[in-house]
Order: sequence, then structure tokens, then C-alpha cells
Amino acid sequence: MGSRFVALVVCVVYRGIGIPVAWTILPAGQKERWRPIWLRMLRQMRPAIPRDWTVIVLADRGLYARWLFRRIVRLGWHPFLRINTRSKFRPAGKAQWYWLSDLVGEVGQQWHGRGTCFKDRDGQLDCTLLAWWGDGYADPWFVLTDLDPRVSAVRWYGLRGWCEQGFRCTKRGGWQWQQTQMTDPLRASRIWLAMAVAMLWTVSVGSDLEIGPTSDMPDLPDLRLLLGTSAVRRIRLFRLGRLWLLVTALTTQTLPLPTRLVPEPWPKQCESPKPCSAHQEAILDVPV
Repeated sequence: MGSRFVALVVCVVYRGIGIPVAWTILPAGQKERWRPIWLRMLRQMRPAIPRDWTVIVLADRGLYARWLFRRIVRLGWHPFLRINTRSKFRPAGKAQWYWLSDLVGEVGQQWHGRGTCFKDRDGQLDCTLLAWWGDGYADPWFVLTDLDPRVSAVRWYGLRGWCEQGFRCTKRGGWQWQQTQMTDPLRASRIWLAMAVAMLWTVSVGSDLEIGPTSDMPDLPDLRLLLGTSAVRRIRLFRLGRLWLLVTALTTQTLPLPTRLVPEPWPKQCESPKPCSAHQEAILDVPV
């Protein structure tokens, strides 16, 4: 809605989709300081998240900022922020700065380690860099985090793409938000509340159907043959849940209510990385 609104949104990712949990709608075309808005939304979310949870906060490279990284750490969470490729990194134990492209130079390679990112003194950040260039991607991923490189995986950043599926469902893939005639950001924010609750409802119903009948939910239809068992999801949970809600309404059954959310396993590490060249090995031979 770039011609009318700008939406700053925090989502919880779940089984291939992002469910909005906090948002601020702003008028498009007006200069606005986003920093206090992001900080306020993160601060408001903090009491709702159990302190013993491990929380990974993912953001696209257009949103990276040192203050955002540090605030996420201060809240007890773990930043997973992608940065642009035109940056420099100094691995721990090295005196020289290297372009990120020197660390991962071709498809299939990956690297991780501690060090300092950004040569500019005012922007320097001590962190862990996770780098990977996957097959089929035009650019490598360079992700900054506070986690130990031995217990984190750059593939986790792929979960951020699930947010894009959630945005798609708010528009042409679901609630048709792009057709709104609203011009007031406050009114639009209230519509987002309705869409977020409806998104949670439909996704939870679709999730129940994807998991299938269990001892505590024996009345669910068994759709495993229809949905398949491959790693690629054939039907988005939002669409699956919406179809089932339509079926139950047309057949005058009791509409199912949200009951459970069962997350998928964490993504695994990248497998079979390509060996580095001799030049890269000289750069990358540093302690983690």
C-alpha cells in the first residue's frame, strides 16, 4: 500500500506463514522516525513472551541498525539481522578488514565466526557473522547475531521469508487489504487487528488439518494423502484453514476454534559446503 500507507509489522512465524502480533500504520510519503516506533513495539511485546524461551528476531537488510541489534540483545532475545554485501568484517584474531565477498565468494560456500563488522568507527559492532551463498540465490546471505557461531545456523534466516507469505495473505492471497478505501492510519490499524485475529484462527485450523487426527482431536478429517508428506507444503495453512471453515459453515457444523499451535523442527545447518580457495582459507583460518 505504498501510495497510501506504510505498515511496520512484527510477526510470529509458524509453519510457512507470518502471523502479525504488533503493527503501526503510517501515512505514506511522510518522513517519520521509525526508531521509537520499533522500540515501542518490541517493548510492548516483552511481557507477553516467557523468559525461558529462545527468541530469534529476524529482519531484512533494509532494517539493519546497530541500535536495533543492541536493543534486541538487551531484551534477552537474539538478533538475526541481514546486512548488505558492501560491508567489511574483521575476523577475531585478525588485524585486516575484509570485504564480505572475500569470505563467501561463490555459490555453495559458507562461513561463520566472531569478529567486528563495519569499518566505520561509529558503526562498528562486535558480533557473530553467519555467511552462506545458497544455490538459486542471486546474492549470499550475511547475517549478524549475538549467538555463538557453533550453536547457530544461517539457514534459520530463511524463516523470515514466511513473513512475506503472511503479507500476501493480508492482500491478494486472502483478506484483499489492497482494495481498502481507507485513508486514516488509525482506522486502518483497527482493521489490521481484525485481520490478525482472523489470520490466527484460520492458520490454527489449517495447522490442525495438516497435523491430522490425534487422540485428543479424533474428529479431524485425515487429509494426509491430499496434502502429501514432502518437505514442500502443497497447500498453505491459511488457504487450508479458510476452506475448512467455509465447508463447516455451509454444512451448518460448529465452527472450529483455535486450539493448538505445533511448530515444525528448526531448520538444519547447511549441508556439504564447497571448499574455499587457498586465498579464502588464509582469511577464514581463525578461531570461532
